[in-house]
Amino acid sequence: MNRDHINNQLTLGVDTHLTSHVAVLINNIGQVVDTQEFPVCFVGYEKLYNWAKSFGNIKQAGLEGTGTYGAGLCKFLEDKGLKVFEVNRPNRAKRRLRGKSDPTDAENAARSVLANESTAIPKSHDGIVEALRYLVVARKSAVKARTQAINQIRALLVTAPEQIREACYVQSTCQCIAACKRLQGADDDVLLNTMAAMLNLLADRWLSLTEELRLIGKRLTELTKSTARHLLEQFGVGPYVAATLMVTAGDNPARLHKESSFAALCGVNPLEASSGKTQRHRLNRGGSRDANNALWTVALIRMRSDPRTRIYTAKRSAEGKSVKEIQRCLKRYIARELYPIMVSDLSVLT
Repeated sequence: MNRDHINNQLTLGVDTHLTSHVAVLINNIGQVVDTQEFPVCFVGYEKLYNWAKSFGNIKQAGLEGTGTYGAGLCKFLEDKGLKVFEVNRPNRAKRRLRGKSDPTDAENAARSVLANESTAIPKSHDGIVEALRYLVVARKSAVKARTQAINQIRALLVTAPEQIREACYVQSTCQCIAACKRLQGADDDVLLNTMAAMLNLLADRWLSLTEELRLIGKRLTELTKSTARHLLEQFGVGPYVAATLMVTAGDNPARLHKESSFAALCGVNPLEASSGKTQRHRLNRGGSRDANNALWTVALIRMRSDPRTRIYTAKRSAEGKSVKEIQRCLKRYIARELYPIMVSDLSVLT
């Protein structure tokens, strides 16, 4: 190990994984000081920190996956007073040129922080917003599973025997589920027995998921009323939309310096696509798609029911804008409108 860099300001880069983290130290002129691998546990975090400090003063750190595998290490380093930045994966062009390995990824993380390319402050993941994230994740999977259950029921009913199809294949989902629950097989018919048993099972699954969603919705409403009271007062914003937007912002909203940062997180900021004499913007397909969908929901509700938005929609339609283009404009305006309200609600919690 080269100890000539002890007096230097060092930058730490970490490539995070489920069971081990690979760390790289570089000095102020970009030279690699050392590389080590550490286990993912508190003892491993201590070893990593002591190893890094043994080479000198750690100026800053860049971590991949601060919201997943690197969450524990991120909090540990922040508790030690170290400035930690969130690092995105290297772009594919760089990976094709340099190859892919854990030490290379860790080195790229350190270099991106040293070059001020990665300046994003990680979410804290330690407050009520993190509790909202748990509910949002559970709700999303429950909605998807319930939709799959009713789709599977209808797919089975399409090819079911005539008497079962006539009894159960109705337009109302609740009536379809109730009919499937009442089904009974015939003692001497394997096909009918199996069909009835599977429809009973899928109906029970749908009912169970519906009850899960009711409980999640109740808890979500309680939490958002206590944490996002002013946000919920805005036209078109319900508990799920409010929770999704707050989860996107995080428990520490100070990391978002202005409303354009929040718009970028939601993927509603138009991107420059100008060339030569052509001046235009293109759709942003980045950011949180859940937050983007939440803003789309608000825009859709306002286009249908809010007088102010209906006037705006009519005006832009007369200018030749399509419905999708109007929705994109509305999402950007809604993000600008909701950001200070959301930050105000979140600042009360911190």
